[in-house]
Amino acid sequence: MTDMEIVNLYTQRAESAINETQKQYGGYCTAIAMNILGNRMDAEECVNDTYMKLWNTIPPESPRVLSTFIGSITRNLSLDRYRKAKTQKRSTDKAILLSELEEVIPLSSTLEQEIDANELTHTINQFLDTLKKDEMAYFVCRYWYNYSIGEIARKLNASNGKVKMSLHRTREKLKDYLEKRGILV
Repeated sequence: MTDMEIVNLYTQRAESAINETQKQYGGYCTAIAMNILGNRMDAEECVNDTYMKLWNTIPPESPRVLSTFIGSITRNLSLDRYRKAKTQKRSTDKAILLSELEEVIPLSSTLEQEIDANELTHTINQFLDTLKKDEMAYFVCRYWYNYSIGEIARKLNASNGKVKMSLHRTREKLKDYLEKRGILV
């Protein structure tokens, strides 16, 4: 079934929309949630929450790229769950991952900051277009899919050192890029 057919099922409020979404994107969503949470039960709950959020969001939303839309929802729900768990129990691996980017991009919490976050997202997407293919792959694997340095190195056939250095340099480039556009002061 195509993405547009799945979106149409949601628009028509057909219960089969969730089943079709699960068939098409269940593994994808689970992988995203597992990479963030590291716990199968929590990941499954986030994936189920993703389906509920899709049901409540489509309509009025009509995503152009369903995989990205679903991935964003899963990622955000997983990060929210992770942050809640983090306040109860510290997890150094994920805290390090988030702190790497917090040095460049502060996390937002108010409505005004959320609006600014949309502009920031657009600017980061433009920045990613300026990167070499391998730099972009490392960056997206690390900060979107939350892969460890070792996982990135294995998946993309590179050394851990090369991945670490590339990520460090890319964060520096991102910081400069954002400063030049007046987004960071």
